[in-house]
Amino acid sequence: MEKVPAIEAKNISKTFHISEDSHNTVKHRLFNLFNPPRAKKVEAIKKMDFVVYKGECIGLLGRNGCGKSTLVRLLAGVYPTDTGHINIYGSTLLMNLGVGMSHQLTARENIYVSASVLGLKIKEIDNIFDKIVDFAELREFIDTKIKYFSSGMVARLGFSIAVNAGADIMFLDEIFAVGDMKFQEKAVKVFESSWIEGKTVILVSHSMDVIKKYCSRTAFMKNGSLVFFGETNEAIDMYVKDNHE
Repeated sequence: MEKVPAIEAKNISKTFHISEDSHNTVKHRLFNLFNPPRAKKVEAIKKMDFVVYKGECIGLLGRNGCGKSTLVRLLAGVYPTDTGHINIYGSTLLMNLGVGMSHQLTARENIYVSASVLGLKIKEIDNIFDKIVDFAELREFIDTKIKYFSSGMVARLGFSIAVNAGADIMFLDEIFAVGDMKFQEKAVKVFESSWIEGKTVILVSHSMDVIKKYCSRTAFMKNGSLVFFGETNEAIDMYVKDNHE
């Protein structure tokens, strides 16, 4: 069976320009009046190419600060690339503790906005609205602005929208860290059911068991570079070795 691309990344990179603000106290400001803060360049993603095929569940490994979340945000369209281009074939959804949801809107409003972005019509959202609310266990907070939610509540809402509204390509950043133990068990069950069948999934996780269980191929990143992209066990070995160095 011929492989069909879901994501094509060609020569992509991302550099952030950050101000080194040493003037964070009154004393520093007084003694550095004529020395403006210096700009610092951070190469978050160094030039890389890869293809992800439809229906694949791809793992993404690397130590904190290696560029995993930046790469996921580039692929999901949250950040523009500095070089190269990304071709995406299908609708996408980034799930990371409610990234993409407006904290000034209520849970109800966020459901309609997020599901609309995924291409659902109002009537279709009406039909799955109760399922989303009940799965997220947020019925009594449905008309509360999510800025008053805990991070776990926001994550549950995002997960529930992802499960019920769906997208062709899912970017799941530490998906099994959502909510309490009971909700995590529910999340795992849903993930293992037919939900991921036919979906293309990019799965960021520090859990080797999760990566080994679900991912056919895995990428290993270090210092913004894509060091390896291939067989999952090999990627895990590289990640474990890197953590012990």
